[in-house]
Amino acid sequence: MCTPEIVRLAHDGALRPSRRALFGLAGLTAVVAAAAPAVAAPRSRVVDLTHTLTPQLPVWPGNPPMVMVPVAWHASGGFGQFALGYWEHTGTHIDAPAHRIPGAATTEALPVEDLVAPLVVIDISAKAAADADAVVTVADIDSWRAQHGEIPPRAFVAMYSGWEQRITQPSTFLNLDQRGTPHAPGFSAAAAEYLVAQCGIVGAGVDTLSLDCGVDPEYGAHTALLGAGRYGVEMLANLASVPAKGATVVIGAPKHAGGTGGPCRVLALT
Repeated sequence: MCTPEIVRLAHDGALRPSRRALFGLAGLTAVVAAAAPAVAAPRSRVVDLTHTLTPQLPVWPGNPPMVMVPVAWHASGGFGQFALGYWEHTGTHIDAPAHRIPGAATTEALPVEDLVAPLVVIDISAKAAADADAVVTVADIDSWRAQHGEIPPRAFVAMYSGWEQRITQPSTFLNLDQRGTPHAPGFSAAAAEYLVAQCGIVGAGVDTLSLDCGVDPEYGAHTALLGAGRYGVEMLANLASVPAKGATVVIGAPKHAGGTGGPCRVLALT
């Protein structure tokens, strides 16, 4: 047992640490600070790549427009609420592999890690302005790589054709000919196959209503992408506001069991 004097001396010593102890503490603090992970700088901006879903938004020929029906009112019960009606592939929406391939992955089975990806934007707006049936080709992809470097692993590659400038006039956005065939840009089948096999992408997107150009009766881009287990996003917005490389895309995909797709919120972090 310690005497009261020894207890007092020990207590005073604990309150007044030695210079050696102080230097040791300072060194330990420096080591901890050096080992601590750096805090990532916040993203400078978030760009919404999603069109606002309204009954006026263009839809694929033959599909009904979105419907909003009020079913609850603030004046009666305190809450407002709408019943929504739309086909899965309406507005800015995702195509799950099951949209094209029987028995393939449905919306709830999409790997969540694939819904956050490096964003690559391939600009074909110049040739789309001259040709409504323009497509992203393998040559376009190689030209992009020559200018910007390699496509990052597990990227999401989006076609920018400038087609959204037609969005306020559904007839020009659909661009149907006399036979009812739509004319709008998309990916060529060869380009889609190349992106899957050579670039290892997780998905691809377009600012039109279809991954394929409107006149492709075989839907080759859909088959190449969805058949390989990748996903597509159609009717993207604001692609001109994001860089060709360096942004991250976040796709808020729906998660209903057995779904072939559905409207989604798509954000670019630049």
